Amino acid sequence: MSPSLPDVPDAPDPDPDCRLPYQVAVFARRLSAVGELDRAAFLLLDQLAAGGPANVKTLAAALGVDSSTVTRQAAPLLRERLLARVPYPADRRAVRLALTPLGAGRLAQVRERRRRLIAELTAGWTPDERTVFCALLARFNDGLRDRR
Repeated sequence: MSPSLPDVPDAPDPDPDCRLPYQVAVFARRLSAVGELDRAAFLLLDQLAAGGPANVKTLAAALGVDSSTVTRQAAPLLRERLLARVPYPADRRAVRLALTPLGAGRLAQVRERRRRLIAELTAGWTPDERTVFCALLARFNDGLRDRR
């Protein structure tokens, strides 16, 4: 049995197909405002934390953006010493981007703040409601990823 969903008070349009784009945009904006890292920085640091040092082309493919976007997003992270350029073992002329200890610490702080926020916001939800929400959000994100 699926959990009942709360009514949306005074919704201007009861059609979820009309409300959903707005709710997704609000969600993304508010979640980004929680941490000190913007969405792009968080995703880049998270990718490096998961996969280890990588070149710009590999990062671009993993993030679904072009190489120039990764280069632009990495620049302030390099200046803040959250990322470092490290030599590629097979070719010392080539470099990869790597998460620094400072970057790993900042990423851990943001992850923990987000985890606490989500726990707080869903504290009144049942475990089934959290499971359904997570599954639907994952399905939504997978659909976006698959459109690339």
